[in-house]
Amino acid sequence: MKKLPILLVAILFSFNLHAAVESGAMAPEFTLTDTNGTEHSLSDFKGKYVVLEWTNHGCPFVKKHYNEGHMQALQKKMTGEGVVWLVINSGAPGKQGAVTPMEGNKQIADKGIKATAMLIDSDGKVGRAFDARVTPHMYLIAPDGKLIYQGAIDSIKSTDSADVDKAENYVKAAYTAHKKGAPVAMPTTKPYGCGVKY
Repeated sequence: MKKLPILLVAILFSFNLHAAVESGAMAPEFTLTDTNGTEHSLSDFKGKYVVLEWTNHGCPFVKKHYNEGHMQALQKKMTGEGVVWLVINSGAPGKQGAVTPMEGNKQIADKGIKATAMLIDSDGKVGRAFDARVTPHMYLIAPDGKLIYQGAIDSIKSTDSADVDKAENYVKAAYTAHKKGAPVAMPTTKPYGCGVKY
């Protein structure tokens, strides 16, 4: 009986390793509905770069990137180049930061979000499949479906909007390098932000 807790820990640890997506591996397929009731599957965007941005607009780390328009500017630039940018809310109903489709559309309008769509993941299945832990937790998927970057949005862990211009934006750097045929210098970084409220 004394060995049982150790065995359980090993099983749980193995499950967590299995659930995480390794950079360089194929991104898990998923289908989610956006705030307008339209379904989007990752496979719909084969042949395009796809950014996944886990978000919670009550989080000060998210506000850091939205209050001065930095995230919107990056969304606009990249979608203008044909990138698909999907904002995902994995907040469980009743938890802080969770949104209904109507609330999500209000955020899109009020904040001037320039993403392709805001997807609702209220049961958290997609968030857990990608091991999304914080907001903002960022992922970049290449046109061949492989995950080429995951982690923090940038190099300065803070809630201060003034730091955005001083930081290296890891998503932009990974996209720029890969598009040029160069290796992504940091395919994985430690994400920072508020915990996803599953």
